[in-house]
Amino acid sequence: MTVLKAIAHKYNDTSLIIRIIIGLVIGAVLGVAFKHLAAISILGDLFVGALKAIAPVLVFVIVIAALCQGSSKLDRRFGTVIVLYLIGTSMGGVVAVIGSFMFPQTIKFAKAYHADSVVQGFGQIVHNLLMNIVDNPVNALINANYLGILAWAVIFGLALKRFAAPNSQRFMKDLSDAVQQGVRWVINFAPFGIMGIVYTNVSTNGLSIFTTYGKLLLLLVGCMLTAALLVNPLIEFIVLRRNPYPLLWRCIKGSAITAFFTRSSAANIPVNMGLCKRLGLDEDMYSVSIPLGSTINMNGASVTISVMTMACAHTLGINVDLPSAIVLCILSAFAACGASGVAGGSLLLIPMACSLFGISNEIAMQVVAVGFIVGVVQDALETALNSSGDVLWTATAEYLSWKRKGKSLPTFLGGTTVVEESNTHKHHYTTENTEK
Repeated sequence: MTVLKAIAHKYNDTSLIIRIIIGLVIGAVLGVAFKHLAAISILGDLFVGALKAIAPVLVFVIVIAALCQGSSKLDRRFGTVIVLYLIGTSMGGVVAVIGSFMFPQTIKFAKAYHADSVVQGFGQIVHNLLMNIVDNPVNALINANYLGILAWAVIFGLALKRFAAPNSQRFMKDLSDAVQQGVRWVINFAPFGIMGIVYTNVSTNGLSIFTTYGKLLLLLVGCMLTAALLVNPLIEFIVLRRNPYPLLWRCIKGSAITAFFTRSSAANIPVNMGLCKRLGLDEDMYSVSIPLGSTINMNGASVTISVMTMACAHTLGINVDLPSAIVLCILSAFAACGASGVAGGSLLLIPMACSLFGISNEIAMQVVAVGFIVGVVQDALETALNSSGDVLWTATAEYLSWKRKGKSLPTFLGGTTVVEESNTHKHHYTTENTEK
């Protein structure tokens, strides 16, 4: 028993990224050496099955909890932050769809699948969208109808925010935390699941699958870097009319690097709070906008959902026309806002986007499994983009408020206000006078 405890302790202390890499390598080696190891294949089936089981509950609970506890005592800056969050997240989907049209990718599944009912045209997509939204909430949970789940979660969340007692809202927060912990426990066993998934893929399709996955990963990384280094700065420039890169660099250096390694927007909240303080932002503002951003500012997640959904559609031979692509961009942004703060959370929203094109939940969860294989890099970069964006958009909204009030912007944006601080002393002053 002592030996087992020591092994479990060592396993949990080892980085999830390292464990996933080890599982991936072992699965590939076993797939080349042995062709019929049912015990290994079942590990992948169990992992995918666990994700299928908990994902609908996770989406339903986390959205209700986030909405019912939202604050309503915030000024115009908060509205600006929300708009920037939504624009940034939507543009992530746009970049991903454009990239997927330019460099279409396909996925090799462990099993041969075909779409249950291929959607024909924009009209049928809209019809499916509307009918899924008004689905019975219990039926939506049972059948993993993510559109219906999100729609009813929004309704219940807003209703609880208005009518529920504080204890009831606290219960929803505790329930959300419990469900997220359950997801963390499932993902803690991801190395074993990925080992089984990779084994099944390699033993069935050979090592050529890594070429396909490599191209898919390059597309994901390219879209995320485009969103981070080109699209987000462009939005910031339009809002502030200042060189966007000094602020962007501070967000990358102060937030993105740590988020890349923690791979959790929630875990990076304290880091972002400290960065907001160094940027001279209002604590009453960023103490709300940063935690909220870790939930709804998900342009990296929007990229992942769109790219993986488009790859699945290309694999199944589904023709995605321009109107359908526009709906996918909007839906990806909507889905990304419900992504969990745990590692790999965005992958669990892929089935909702896939449902637009008549792709069954069983096929979509295979796409999720592939996402976990490339997630060693994808999820880290996605979290870095998401988390640093929380500070970027919060600071942009705050500095826009400064401009409207005639207050000088920080020196790195061409103003006279100095807002940088050391580790122990805060400096926030202008060249003309000293301000609190």
